[in-house]
Amino acid sequence: MTRAGLPLHRRTITVTACEEDGGEISVEAELRDERPWEEPPGGVVHRMVLAVRVRLADMVIVAAQAGMKDFPHAECPLIAPAFDQLVGLSVAAGYNRAVQERFRGVSGCIHLYELARALGPAVVQAAISAGALRRAADGEPVHNPRATAGVLNSCHIWAPDGVGLRKLDAGWRPGTGPRPVPELDAFERPDRT
Repeated sequence: MTRAGLPLHRRTITVTACEEDGGEISVEAELRDERPWEEPPGGVVHRMVLAVRVRLADMVIVAAQAGMKDFPHAECPLIAPAFDQLVGLSVAAGYNRAVQERFRGVSGCIHLYELARALGPAVVQAAISAGALRRAADGEPVHNPRATAGVLNSCHIWAPDGVGLRKLDAGWRPGTGPRPVPELDAFERPDRT
């Protein structure tokens, strides 16, 4: 695809996760919509933030806060407290369905809803990273094949018969070697080093 001229719209979503005390992580997601053609240049239409705190032991959200920094209507921020309903949700199986039931359409804000959806996979990735960091601090091997449990059935690679598990069985350890991870046959060859 070729791109001609100034973009009509730019959406950026960033998610940042940090380890907290007490076996928890904090995760903040921000959505920013800009119209680069607008005067003054880079007019921001939406800038919303959704922050959660997650207990790693059971992946349950223990605190949530939504906020709007830039928004088109004075009434937009009135919906932010509805996102307190994230508290008590597990970010494991069923998270997307629960988010959809609570916040889709007129029950929420499409922008905060998109952030809530983006948080789920980011929390899983952050939990995997927190586990690796904890193992390193304990002097254990950083890369634990069991840490992949959070990604099983998340994509074609991690299907029950997918190449991710087959690579693990063939000796690959997550976080080692180059990215992208070589194809499966590189691990199955008897001459591999």
